[in-house]
Amino acid sequence: MEARSTARTLQVVDTEYSADAVEWCPIDTWHHVLTCGTYQLKDPKEKGAGDSEINEPHVRQGRLYLYCFNQDRLYSPLTEVQRIEMPAILDLKWCHVPVAGHPVLGIANAEGNLELCNLTHCEKNSCSLEPMCSVCIGPDCLALSLDWSTGREQKPLKIISSDSKGCLSLLSVDGCRSALEVVSRWKAHDFEAWIAAFNYWNTDVVYSGGDDSKLKGWDMRMGTDRSIFISNGHSMGVCSIQSSPHKQHILATGSYDEHVLIWDFRQMKRPLVDTHVKGGVWRVKWHPTQENLLLAACMHNGYHILNCEGTFNSSLTAADEKESPILYSYILHNSLAYGADWSRLSFDAQLPTEHQPVSSSTETQSKREYDQRAKEAEVKFQHLKLQYESPTGLFDMVVEDELDDYGDGFPGSLQASATSQSMDPAATNNPAAVHWTKSKASLLATCSFYDHILHVWRWERSNIVSSS
Repeated sequence: MEARSTARTLQVVDTEYSADAVEWCPIDTWHHVLTCGTYQLKDPKEKGAGDSEINEPHVRQGRLYLYCFNQDRLYSPLTEVQRIEMPAILDLKWCHVPVAGHPVLGIANAEGNLELCNLTHCEKNSCSLEPMCSVCIGPDCLALSLDWSTGREQKPLKIISSDSKGCLSLLSVDGCRSALEVVSRWKAHDFEAWIAAFNYWNTDVVYSGGDDSKLKGWDMRMGTDRSIFISNGHSMGVCSIQSSPHKQHILATGSYDEHVLIWDFRQMKRPLVDTHVKGGVWRVKWHPTQENLLLAACMHNGYHILNCEGTFNSSLTAADEKESPILYSYILHNSLAYGADWSRLSFDAQLPTEHQPVSSSTETQSKREYDQRAKEAEVKFQHLKLQYESPTGLFDMVVEDELDDYGDGFPGSLQASATSQSMDPAATNNPAAVHWTKSKASLLATCSFYDHILHVWRWERSNIVSSS
């Protein structure tokens, strides 16, 4: 059996400020909600300041966007429902379980604060984020990342955060009192601590990665004076870590060294798999339901979906640092690839009526009306191709003909319709001998920095089964 991947861009949004974080809400009945965080360095002179203020430091300004996604809308399915001005945002994470009955979003900002906002209903079947509480994790630092302890619905509620001083902060969350408290803060890395994450299977254990190229593990039961392991598996700064919510002991890491490593926590001397993705890996995200899929945001080289199935089938002793196949590469962003996330929204399911955002008429459309709107969407997308044309010309080659094979000069993973293996020529010559079976489509959101663009796109994998 062979497989083929295809994707379709559903909407492109200009976030005005540089976009660096996107997160779909993981709470049931709220899966259609998307947040996007931005970071903009503002020159004080832009405010019309006088000469006496020219030497003031730049202002790190940010904006938080809240969107609702409606799959019944043929195009522009994403609707902005709220925007909040705030300090520049470095990371966003939803708590995996409701807190005091509401979804809660954690925000790490450039003033060294962690802020929590809860998501509530408002009129017209929409929703809004309301401030809940905040805490400063340290003076004169940027809060760079955060992670919740609830990846497998474990309690008590905890947050681990990292900052620009190389420190980690462990925080407790009291949902009943809307309180956030720093339990412990310690020096973990010599330079910036880019990332911190929980072991979702044992939340007494946390991981951290820093600009000192080190990946470290910490056990809160043993104190913070010494890490339980230090790995030099990456050759440059470690900026992304996520524990697998599906497979115990498994974690993924990414680095400026352009490699995604898959590890078994029980043996940290060498990774199970080492995949070169040709771009610094700012974020890695496991698929919420398909345990073998990993999404990587690769800065200068777009977004890649990796198939880690072979990793789980290998024993510790048999691991040979092979690469995970890249099932698909989304390269339509024209700037640094930073934010990336999978939606839990079932693409074929209908949104509950009480949570549907305001949209156009939901009445059943005739085939003729549907075709007309499809043509309009196609025209709109063609306009985008001109607006975001890449100097390399690769953009146009990818989106204009997703079925072509461009030969050895263009890797299969860079085509709009990629294949994990080449199709059997005998099957190709005999279409009747080929049967296509499609898995359920996945919805993703990705954002890029300097062009301040948010993309929402659909990815689908088809299995090719020969009947011969």
